[in-house]
Amino acid sequence: MLSDTIAAISTAVGEGGIAVIRVSGPEAISEAAKLLRSKVKLTEADTHTVHYGFIMDPQTQEKVEEVLVTVMRAPRSFTMEDVVEISTHGGVISVKRVMDLLLQQPAIRLAEPGEFTKRAFLNGRIDLSQAEAVIDLIRSKSDRAFSVALKQVEGHLSREINDMRYTLVETLAHIEVNIDYPEHDVESMTSEFIKERCSKVISQIERLLKTANEGKILREGITTAIVGRPNVGKSSLMNALTRENKAIVTDIPGTTRDVIEEFVTINNIPLKLLDTAGIRETLDVVERIGVERSKAAVEEADLILLVLNGAEPLHEDELALIEGIRRRQVLVLINKTDLPQELNREVLRQYFEEGQIVELSVKTRDGLERLEDAISRLFFGGKLESGDLTYVSNVRHIALLKKAKQSLIEAYEASDSGIPIDIMQIDVRLAWEQLGEVIGDSAPDALLDQIFSQFCLGK
Repeated sequence: MLSDTIAAISTAVGEGGIAVIRVSGPEAISEAAKLLRSKVKLTEADTHTVHYGFIMDPQTQEKVEEVLVTVMRAPRSFTMEDVVEISTHGGVISVKRVMDLLLQQPAIRLAEPGEFTKRAFLNGRIDLSQAEAVIDLIRSKSDRAFSVALKQVEGHLSREINDMRYTLVETLAHIEVNIDYPEHDVESMTSEFIKERCSKVISQIERLLKTANEGKILREGITTAIVGRPNVGKSSLMNALTRENKAIVTDIPGTTRDVIEEFVTINNIPLKLLDTAGIRETLDVVERIGVERSKAAVEEADLILLVLNGAEPLHEDELALIEGIRRRQVLVLINKTDLPQELNREVLRQYFEEGQIVELSVKTRDGLERLEDAISRLFFGGKLESGDLTYVSNVRHIALLKKAKQSLIEAYEASDSGIPIDIMQIDVRLAWEQLGEVIGDSAPDALLDQIFSQFCLGK
């Protein structure tokens, strides 16, 4: 409830220079003032001021922690409520002691996950698409993903959605006038007006949806499975891309027995790398389990990096693997080009296009840049669009935009079929509502709870 005062730790758990506890609600300042000893009385402090002092135990009057307390009065705060942020030393114990004292105050309760951001939405500071972008901002794994999320937090997508909704509201108003006062209008003229407005909004939606694939990749990353037979250099490739020794590398076949995961950013594209066990027939029980997990990882992957040993002829296990993945998003990496070559490239060209085949030597690092460029070309045509473009990256937003587009297509087609305009009005209004769901104008409570439950406790 918005009448409650809530508190939570807003920084990560563990040791650090400082930790921050956030308190928000009508009693935030008065309740924090009961625990703070400082030169300035907190209840009389100006907004956006910082005060040095000590948190005191009200029962024993012992000093609990040395703190800096920031006061932000409503509505000039993130939640548009009175907010107090208490900066403590970053140890686990110091934060816990201050937090325990706050929660002993009768007017303060522990915040739910995402409740600060939810209050910012409910109080009208941000809309739902901006609130969802906050979590994207926190989880960004590349500079580009961060920039996309920041533009959404700033309201770039919201403004485009509101612009489309305004066009549809004008259309609905025109239809209402025609229905209520038919003697002052010509229905054929109204039908043309509906077609023109629907066409305009459809074009705007299509422009946003063109960015959906790239936006989703920037938001979620590309799940990338590194596959191949044992000892072709899969783990060495993982280490080269992450620039760390994440995977054990030996000359013994079958060293990798499980799927190793790691995030890496290549040309501003986040990749979730999966280093898999070498795929081959084996009698080793543990290795066989690893092979089955490798096959499962291949099924889930958005991108498959098939690593082959250029110093050996193709093996029948590799031909079987190629047959199974040839219609997926695949890059074939011919490794060990620093050794005398035995692999027949012509066989590979029967299955893959020239741009899908990359020759490299992980040992000498020759060809790694070609691999990075190939990944960019495969998913973004070689480059990302300009920074001025508004990307749609949220799956919920994409689904609603597609529904709104279909509703408008039905209204457009109805105008050519002689259907009465009051029937067309239903589809136009439905599109207006579906666009409203993107920014939370008509979002049900259950959806809000589900969205904000994904946030961390102090956000």
